[in-house]
Amino acid sequence: MTIKIDALDSALLAELARDPRTPILELASRLGVARNTVQARMKRLESSGAVRGYPPNVDLQALGFAVHAYVGVELDQNRMDAIVEALRAFPNVLEVHATTGRADLLVRIAARSQQDLLAIMQQVHTIAGVKHTETMLALATPIEYRALPLVEHSTRNPGPA
Repeated sequence: MTIKIDALDSALLAELARDPRTPILELASRLGVARNTVQARMKRLESSGAVRGYPPNVDLQALGFAVHAYVGVELDQNRMDAIVEALRAFPNVLEVHATTGRADLLVRIAARSQQDLLAIMQQVHTIAGVKHTETMLALATPIEYRALPLVEHSTRNPGPA
């Protein structure tokens, strides 16, 4: 479901991104609107699925997971669902994307070391239907995942980005 957002929604999302635990009254004060307006906007964003939650932003490197890799997986197309479910069981798998091109899946993995990553990759290779993988190590992350610049842009310029 696609919803239309405006500058107030964008500002609310920016405030929540800075501190998801900000009280409603404080959000209302910062945004210059009534508490009920903030509550209604939050409810609309959440019920539409545009906002899926308010998880903490975890620094995996600070927790000892210093090696991050992107793995392109070529697979037997008839086994994609089973392979995705097998990957879901790996706690080190952060996300999986179905893709076009040579690889069928792009898998993001966090590991404590290169040896740890090797062990994970050996397990991935045991999944029935996995044909080939190509691993790329992330050396740095100069831009982390972000959605707010696009949200803010789209509220200022409603046409294509």
